Amino acid sequence: MVALFIVLAVLVFVGLVLGLWLMGIYNRLVALRNQFKNAFSQIDVQLKRRYDLIPNLVETAKGYLKHERETLEAVIAARNQAFQASKQASANPADSGAMNSLINAESGLSGALSRLMVVTENYPELKANQNMLSVMEELTSTENKIAFARQAYNDSVQSYNTTRESFPANTVAGMFGFTPASLWEITESAHRENVKVSF
Repeated sequence: MVALFIVLAVLVFVGLVLGLWLMGIYNRLVALRNQFKNAFSQIDVQLKRRYDLIPNLVETAKGYLKHERETLEAVIAARNQAFQASKQASANPADSGAMNSLINAESGLSGALSRLMVVTENYPELKANQNMLSVMEELTSTENKIAFARQAYNDSVQSYNTTRESFPANTVAGMFGFTPASLWEITESAHRENVKVSF
């Protein structure tokens, strides 16, 4: 009887230790997932700021770029597409499909903005316009903040994915549905090339 009691006590102790260990892994995965979601929300804040600045940029340039209507329309269309993709991704940053859509839409918007900047080089009076200078300064500042937020997001995603894929956390992740998170990376080689400006 005493031997049975000892065996039972050891099994309960082992079960308790195992349960606490699994709980610790689960809580670590939850904390890391929340960390990368928070990092994404920092990107989202800066993207919204950029989306708000773009109409001001286009409105300021519109008076000078009467013959460049297609360029301005392309910027607005790319901004609207990126804004919609941002809303979907912010609903669930762990959804790799939504993140890929956002990354592609953001690359398209960056390309459209780059083309607009190239066009503005042909209009010295636009480059000297105080409103244009102010909006460009804010946009540049916002772009820098977005770059830092993306870096923090990628660092958080890497920590989460590494923990999620490591043994024994991968077992717990599989049991509780912790899916991999997507890094914010440029996948299309065309978007990696620098904009060529010729005068």
